Amino acid sequence: MEIAHDLSEKAKNDLILVAEARKGNEKAFASLLNRYRDSIYYMLLKMVNNASDAEDLTIEAFGKAFRNLDSYTPKFAFSTWLFKIATNNCVDFIRKKQLLPTPLDSLQDNLENVTINIQSDLPDPEESLIMHQKVTALKEIVSQLKPRYKTLIELRYFKEYSYEEISSELSLPIGTVKAQLFRAKTLLYNILIKTGHR
Repeated sequence: MEIAHDLSEKAKNDLILVAEARKGNEKAFASLLNRYRDSIYYMLLKMVNNASDAEDLTIEAFGKAFRNLDSYTPKFAFSTWLFKIATNNCVDFIRKKQLLPTPLDSLQDNLENVTINIQSDLPDPEESLIMHQKVTALKEIVSQLKPRYKTLIELRYFKEYSYEEISSELSLPIGTVKAQLFRAKTLLYNILIKTGHR
């Protein structure tokens, strides 16, 4: 594996964390998340100018990066690779948003509210995997998330609330609860798969 010689100490330290994360070390995932979460978030906030979207996109960026960790090569810093993933994902998000009529969030919530009666509230295979993991292994990762996600995950996966219960507990539209949980679930699922929990 070719490693760039001009990497900073921080970048070299990242390589150690990446190697540990590839072996399935939850603490390494949590450290990488903690190290770059705020920088990624503020960069995305400048791009989308909306705190809620920036938080969602931060989760998505880490989810994609952790899912594709095996394709990262240390020819350049992990942070460079991570920021590129976050930027590309954000550009896609902006493109899609521009193609849709503007009251997007309320439209999305309405659509999800219409379909909620049809959809079962039973956990899907990804959620089942998350729910059946040892809480301690997941808490390391969850503790690095923004408070809003942390609360959602704790209610859904640790206390096993239904979407309706979370919606009423947090006074959030059910569509918002489902969209944010979907993003958080993707991140957690990617980490669990990487750490060898099948």
